[in-house]
Amino acid sequence: MHPIYTASAHSTGDGRNGHARSDDGFIDLDLRIPKEMGGPGGATNPEELFAAGYAACFHSALKLIAGQQKLDVDGTEVSASVGIGPLEGGGFGLGAALVVYAPKLDRATAQSLVEEAHKVCPYSNATRGNIEVSLSVVD
Repeated sequence: MHPIYTASAHSTGDGRNGHARSDDGFIDLDLRIPKEMGGPGGATNPEELFAAGYAACFHSALKLIAGQQKLDVDGTEVSASVGIGPLEGGGFGLGAALVVYAPKLDRATAQSLVEEAHKVCPYSNATRGNIEVSLSVVD
């Protein structure tokens, strides 16, 4: 692969209870362990950032494929949920769920579009075979 763009960010402080900043300064925020994981909460966390990136990237892939198929995807929305939990052998793992709302498409067409987008989305390609990703379409 020959990158056409590379993003760079840095973490300082105490990891999940630290600070993250991108080289361009567009991201400059505190990180906190969520209360559900025994932390203080009150700031974003790596899973939220991953969910936001995955939702945006998948939505772009969806629109790319829809354009190729000449499908009307006005008003579409993509929601991503990213969970973290302990693995049986130790350590922690992630799981993701993508939910797509496509008001101008019938369910079968929307589901087919979602499956095609999952084949080209860079986040989907990065996670494939590494974490469980569920795909669904809602009305």
